[in-house]
Amino acid sequence: MAVPASALKARRVRKPGQTKTWIPYLFVLPNLLIFTTFIVIPMVIGFIYSFHEYDGLNPMEFVGFGNYTEIFANDEFWSALARTALYALIVVPAICCLSLAVAMMLIQPIRCKGLFRSIFYWPTMISYIIVGLTWKWIFGDFGVFNYLMTLLGMEPLHFLSDSFYANVSVIIATIWSRLGFYMVIFMAGLQAIPNDYYEAARLDGASKPRVFLTITLPLLKPTTVLVVMLTLIEAFKAYPLLFALTGGGPGQDTTYIVQYIYETGFAKQELGMASAMSVILFVLISMFTALQFKLSKGGSD
Repeated sequence: MAVPASALKARRVRKPGQTKTWIPYLFVLPNLLIFTTFIVIPMVIGFIYSFHEYDGLNPMEFVGFGNYTEIFANDEFWSALARTALYALIVVPAICCLSLAVAMMLIQPIRCKGLFRSIFYWPTMISYIIVGLTWKWIFGDFGVFNYLMTLLGMEPLHFLSDSFYANVSVIIATIWSRLGFYMVIFMAGLQAIPNDYYEAARLDGASKPRVFLTITLPLLKPTTVLVVMLTLIEAFKAYPLLFALTGGGPGQDTTYIVQYIYETGFAKQELGMASAMSVILFVLISMFTALQFKLSKGGSD
């Protein structure tokens, strides 16, 4: 029986191992299944919930855009979002500037460089709950900090029961826990800058501030944009550390948007309303992500 010419041609051009192109898909299959099960499916279900009134026990009742309309008139939601924005406005530049400064210091030929890098990176390996409980132990009314102040003859401060100091405590704990991670990213970005630029600047007699402003900062733009966007997204998703440290108090002074959504969904059993809030937060974070991709592309040019 004669073999068709097209089949012979296909057999001739086929490379060794080409029939096994399905094997790479097996490697990504476990992650794909986990991502679909725990991310995609809950996200779709949450989106469906957002158009219903649902308490988790009784049958769902379709309300259309009723939940979204109610959110726009919910002052507590916008207050929590405003507190989150203010928290991000302080935390993001603080983490970026401090992590860049530490990275620039630790790429220099100094003694015990590895030890200092480990010290700064170590907090990133601790879970947010442990970080929050650790700083609660430090800033509590009977904590380490107040004990030291008492030894020095000073009046103790109510770090976690005063609105201002509670927010300051949250910001300090956040910076301490995340600085090391972004320090590593900045170190990678700094070490990727060709040394020829610095040599040329040194021969021209440029000062260190001028070298930093005209060489380091422009060439570090993609890394800086990445760090800014990642810290911004993290700030809007912050919850475990804050909950372990202050529990959202005093009152609701450190109740940020994710904790407010959690309380709406599970404490008040308004799953439909909480899902609609989650969709709004998802849209907000998606906008940050899209902005990051756009700015990063511009920086690489």
